[in-house]
Parts: sequence; C-alpha cells; structure tokens
Amino acid sequence: MGVENELNLSLTPGVASRLVKHPLLTDAKPIRQHVINTYYDTPDQRLRRERVVVRYRKKGSTWLSSVRRMTVSESRHTEPSEWETIVAPGKLDFSHVADGTLREWLESLREELRPAFTTSFTRNAWLLEPRDGVRIEVALDRGWIEADGRRRPICEVGLELLSGGVADLFSAAGDLQTDLSLHPETTSKFQRGYSVLADESLHPVKALPIATTAEMTTMAGFRAIALACLNHLQSNEQGLRESDNPEFVHQARVAIRRLRSAIRVWKPRLPAEFVTRFDPRWQALARQLGETRNWDVFLAETLPAVIAAFPEGVEVGRLSHYALRRCAINRAEARSTLQSADYSRLLLEFTAAVLALPEVEARLLGTFAPRCLDKRAKQVRQLAGEALDSDAPARHRLRVAYKRLRYALEFFAPLFHADRLRAYHVSASNLQEMLGRLNDLAVAGELTKEALPGEQGEVILYWLDRQTERLLPELGGLLEDFGRQAVPWNAV
Repeated sequence: MGVENELNLSLTPGVASRLVKHPLLTDAKPIRQHVINTYYDTPDQRLRRERVVVRYRKKGSTWLSSVRRMTVSESRHTEPSEWETIVAPGKLDFSHVADGTLREWLESLREELRPAFTTSFTRNAWLLEPRDGVRIEVALDRGWIEADGRRRPICEVGLELLSGGVADLFSAAGDLQTDLSLHPETTSKFQRGYSVLADESLHPVKALPIATTAEMTTMAGFRAIALACLNHLQSNEQGLRESDNPEFVHQARVAIRRLRSAIRVWKPRLPAEFVTRFDPRWQALARQLGETRNWDVFLAETLPAVIAAFPEGVEVGRLSHYALRRCAINRAEARSTLQSADYSRLLLEFTAAVLALPEVEARLLGTFAPRCLDKRAKQVRQLAGEALDSDAPARHRLRVAYKRLRYALEFFAPLFHADRLRAYHVSASNLQEMLGRLNDLAVAGELTKEALPGEQGEVILYWLDRQTERLLPELGGLLEDFGRQAVPWNAV
C-alpha cells in the first residue's frame, strides 16, 4: 500500500458497481479512458533488478513513452524520478530522460529490451475537492494483466493526492471504506505483472531487514518499522486466505508480534490515545492467529511424536481427530477475519495514524536504541533466574521477554557492528529454539486437556511432562552461555 501521495485499494466487481454511485463521487463528473501499458525489460530482467520501469503506453488516443526510477531518500522512503513524453505509435524514446547516466544505460540496452507484460484496463476518474486547497483524484481501474498468455484480473480503486495533506487522502479513503468493502492493496500493477510473467505460486514471506540509521529521529524510526511490519503482514494475507500452508499463519502472526513489540518499545514516546486505540485490536488478531498456530504446530510436530510413543492408544486416535477438526475450524476463522471489513479498516486507520504521529522531540535513534535494549536485556536476565526453578508459565514469560529483546535488536540491527551482533544471535538462537520446544510441550498439554478432558488424556500428559523434564538441564546450559555473551549495543 503506497503511503506517500497514493493509496490503492482492491474491491470486488460487485463493489466496483456500487462505488460509482457513492455520494462522494456523484457531484463529480468522471473521465473515462482506456489505458494500455506495455512494460519492457531485458530477458534477464536487468531493469527490474535496478528498479527501473520502462513502459510504452496508450492513454485514450495518446501514445506515451515513460521511464521511472525508484530511489531511496535520506528519510528511507522510496521515491520515484519519472520522465514521460508523447511519442509516435510503436516507438520507445529515452531522449527526454534528464538523468544522463540512466539515459545512456537504457540506450545501451535498447536492442535487448522486449515486452515483458501488458496491463489493459478501463479507468473512470473523478476529481474530488472536499475543501479549499485539497484535490484528490479517485480512479477506478477494471481490466487485466497479461504475460506469456496468462491473465490476472484488475479491479482496484486508486486515490492520488494532487494537493492538500496526507490526512486528507486517508480521510477520503475512509469515507469510501465506511460504505464499501475496500481492502488496502500492497502490490502495484507493475509488481503483479512480474508475478504473472514468472507464473509465481504463493509462498510465505519472512520479515525483511529494516533500514534504520542512528541519525533517524525516534519517531521516524517507529514509522519505518511499523510500516515494514504491516507490509510483512500483508505479504502473507493472500497465502493465508487461499493456502493450507501453516507457514502463512506463522509469518502473519510474527508480523503482528513484531508490530506489537515496536509499540511497546516506543510506548513512552507515543501518544496514549494511539496505544489504547490500536494495541488491543492488534492483540485480538494476534491471539486468534496464535490459536490457529498452536493447533498447526501440535498437528505437524507434537502429534507425530505422541503417535510414535503410543501406536496402539485409543486416546491418540481421538486426539488426532479432534486436532484435525480444530485446526480446520481455526484456519477458517482466521481466513474470515482477514477478509473482514474490520481488518481492512484497521490497516487503513493504523497507517493513517502512524503517518500522522507528531515529532515531539528530535531525539535520535542512536541514543534511544541502546537504552531500550538495556532495559529489555535486564528483563530477560531477571526472568532467566526464575525459569529453571519454576513452572511452564515462568518459562513462557522468559520466552516472551526474550522475543521482545530479539525483535528490538532486529529493528536496530543496522546500528551495530555486524560481527558482534552475529555472535550474540548464535547464542540467542539456540536459547530461542529450546524455549520454543518447551513452549510447544506446554501448549500441547493444554490442547490435550481440551481434546481429552478428565482422565482420558492422563497417560499422554504424563509423557509430555517427562519430555519437558529431559530438556530442562539443556536449558540451564543455554541460559548460562547466553548470560556470558557481551551485549553488542554498547557502541553505536
């Protein structure tokens, strides 16, 4: 979802028919055009790798040749440089590109450039002027993307801020979303075109590194991290809705946990209303995905070991049947939630609120990060001392505190020396794996009690307890090793 001057929202064809009758648009006269864009690249996709877009387009009766280059600004936002000129039909033209180096590079590739994919759609565009000084274009696009004989439909509405503030853009989108089912779209037609070209199947997406710097203000750092977490979440939405691969649920859950960890890290510097408005909503979604994930892990990892230990057990058969049913029910509920209007509104409202956060002070991330990490490392040390001599809830508290430390360290990773960070992560990863195994056993016990209440599951619960006891000595060694590690954030 673009968040600078444009918003893209997907919708169904039925909702698109209702959009044109929305009160927000009835006073504006739409402009209708047929748009055909042919995107070019070399056979080895050098333009894609260099973040350069070359397209030959027909807009109405006009033929245009355009070049667009995406760059990263000092504020770490992706910003485009674009050049476009009217041309004769069938001609690519680079003479109007002001960047001389780019122009020469494109000319050197001219003979290798081939059509990669085409987007063809009908656009109905309205110009909104909700108040003085504010102009927003609303464009409904319906058509398709075509590449190598394959097609994917286009049905989306785009809002572009021509004048005014970003808040005006989100306000208009919110007005439309109040009455219509509109979902923030994370990928552009250009990105989807390459997916169609490659005939790519859905695959889980992990969190990408976040380009934080010591010179960022603390609030700019939060914005970058929060928006990256949203992108991580939305990159796994389609897979969660359409695939049974449990990794999509896992990655969506991780994205929300990272987001909530960021909110906790910055909580003293965020407006109280922002935290109380959004954190409970993210918590509720995380809890639902957590329940789905628990049954996924139980079914894929714990249950096979239980079956191997009790191959003739009648209870194991009932447990397996119950687990399959609960897994299917929870997955259906998670899919329904991610297709709901409430979830779509949460994405839009949270993005708007993040972009509207005020810069209260110019404190830099390089000063903020070490103090934040010291606080979380202290919490981990305190809970580590309790974990060995206590129960599963104590170990769970340690695991949660450690995850918060690890997420914070990932947020600030570009600020620290890579070698020191690597050694710390090796030790931490071993501890994380062990805490995860112990947590899986503890959760398995609770799920077994649910599936086999009373005395039915006693023998399985006893076996799970024995597996936990065997791991505790190893946990002690890992905690000692982790405690000896020097923290990598003493110098930024």
